[in-house]
Amino acid sequence: MHLTERWFGPDDPVQLKHLRQIPRLEGIVSGLYDLQAGEAWPEDRIARLRESVEAQGLKLSAIESIPVHDAIKLGTAERDGYLDAYRRSIAAVARAGTQVVAYNWMPIVDWMRTRVSVPLPDGSTGLGYDEADLRGIDGVEAVRRLPGWTLRSPQELRSLVDAYARLGSEGLWETLAYFLDAMLPAAEACGVRLALHPDDPPWPVLGLPRIITDAAALQRVASLSPNRANGFTFCSGSLGANPANDLPAMIRQLGNRIHFAHVRNILRRGPRSFVECAHATGSLNLLEVMRALAEVGFSGPLRADHGRRIWGERRNGPGYGLYDRALGLSYLSGLWEGITRRGTQFYEPLKADPNYIHAVGAQPRAGAVS
Repeated sequence: MHLTERWFGPDDPVQLKHLRQIPRLEGIVSGLYDLQAGEAWPEDRIARLRESVEAQGLKLSAIESIPVHDAIKLGTAERDGYLDAYRRSIAAVARAGTQVVAYNWMPIVDWMRTRVSVPLPDGSTGLGYDEADLRGIDGVEAVRRLPGWTLRSPQELRSLVDAYARLGSEGLWETLAYFLDAMLPAAEACGVRLALHPDDPPWPVLGLPRIITDAAALQRVASLSPNRANGFTFCSGSLGANPANDLPAMIRQLGNRIHFAHVRNILRRGPRSFVECAHATGSLNLLEVMRALAEVGFSGPLRADHGRRIWGERRNGPGYGLYDRALGLSYLSGLWEGITRRGTQFYEPLKADPNYIHAVGAQPRAGAVS
């Protein structure tokens, strides 16, 4: 496992020089966020992104995400052209030296929250979701209020909502199978692993079907192809919103199909209602999540995912400030070390970096982890 965090490129208020100060951070997860779904990614753009990351002593560990065009998810006559563009994007990412590409199969909207600032008992605020907030709201108008989706016209959104309603859940499964049949050989050929993110939250939203929601769904995706490139982004916060999902058991079931991990905590407040909280608190047992990842030999990138607004920070959108993501990643790093490094020496990771030790004038000190 190696620790990563998301960076939204040169315009991100959280700069790489800030992220690299998080202890033991090794990699960055990023993408070309100004490009529209369906555009082939230019190789020179990805190369410049990689160079920016590597200039700070970090690695471009994963691409999150290459968006899948609605024509592919809906299975329209135009999908094969968009699939070709997607293959070219994967090949360009591979030539830049990155082997993990995240994607999702959610119709129209990705992760969805109904509140951007839910007060928590400690005085911080977190992103929240409550199904009750959506009652009586027109689906198209609700989608238009979401960050990143206001560029779509009401007419386009209405057409898409109607098209996905006609397609239904089984139709989405069929288009996912078609996508994987078309994409996995190309991904395998260039050494890229595709990491499907679960639906967030893991239930139908605004009348739109959602299918990647539980253990049975994840197993169905795995059964679509035995190709090792067919894998998952395991997201504890997404799947954990449903209390019926046993996260450690799901991790053990998926095993080496987990190529990427998002680990965050949520506080469930009732049926289909939750708020994102500090990583060290909440309804999810992240110790057992990390233990299960260690047991299956997870060796991919892991990030702390979203964070709260704390200490008056206002840079970046909700969920993507620096402070709480740094705290969360440090907490997860400590859990991982306690699980996997019992009986080893303190500071062993620093022994592999003598330049760091020399720069700070430190000496490794002996002492077993209790």
